[in-house]
Amino acid sequence: MVQLFKLILLQFVVVTCGQTPTPLTTATTVYENKPGNIKQGIGSIILPAGFRRQNASQGSFTIFLRNVKLKKDNTVYLYNGQPKRNQFAQYAVLDISIGNADLQQCADAVMRLRAEYLFEQKDYEKIVFYDHNKKAYPFAAPFTPTHLSSYLKRVFGMCGSASLAKQLKPVTFFKNIQPGDVIIRGGFPGHAVIVMDVASNTKGEKIFLLAQSYMPAQDIHVLVNPTNPELSPWYEVNDDLFIQTPEYTFTKNELKSW
Repeated sequence: MVQLFKLILLQFVVVTCGQTPTPLTTATTVYENKPGNIKQGIGSIILPAGFRRQNASQGSFTIFLRNVKLKKDNTVYLYNGQPKRNQFAQYAVLDISIGNADLQQCADAVMRLRAEYLFEQKDYEKIVFYDHNKKAYPFAAPFTPTHLSSYLKRVFGMCGSASLAKQLKPVTFFKNIQPGDVIIRGGFPGHAVIVMDVASNTKGEKIFLLAQSYMPAQDIHVLVNPTNPELSPWYEVNDDLFIQTPEYTFTKNELKSW
């Protein structure tokens, strides 16, 4: 677990993907980057004592997400190669390319992970996304990685948080949160984060990991928990209405699934 070494007050902005920044003063936890705390992938992120990852079957979206590799360097870079201004939001960075165009932002990162999972499973007919007017963008032959990349670039340009929020199904009870679920606020702009993993203990308590991209397009990264540094990067399922991430605040009724 990344260790807390300093608590400072930061001025940061709460933004959506494209929203005009709104200044907000809050306490933000800054974490020390220790290479030994970040191993091979999502599934190796250390759990709090007493927690175990939920069982999952081979070929599931859960296993796919747990196998996503992490970079040794947890610096978040923008699509243009420049480091992101705020380097305090991430615990780790997913080893997934972002390209050299300002395309793969918040909802786009979610669609990317889902599409790559379905591609790996050869469920090509399930790779389809919709724009705000409900026009479908299905993936078609040739079923190659190169063509998938080209397809996703088109999807990123035509679809976003507003359309993805319509496509996903509401989760009635937040306690039923599962890996692959999406916490999303659809809009022009909006924002979305994806649930990368879930664990529980014998008391019935449940915790989860979140990852995001943002605007401008940037590395997908696992988020720290700004409200509970001792549990970070895990978030707990509790009775709070709000889910406060380092750069955005959601409500629990914004949880959706595929």
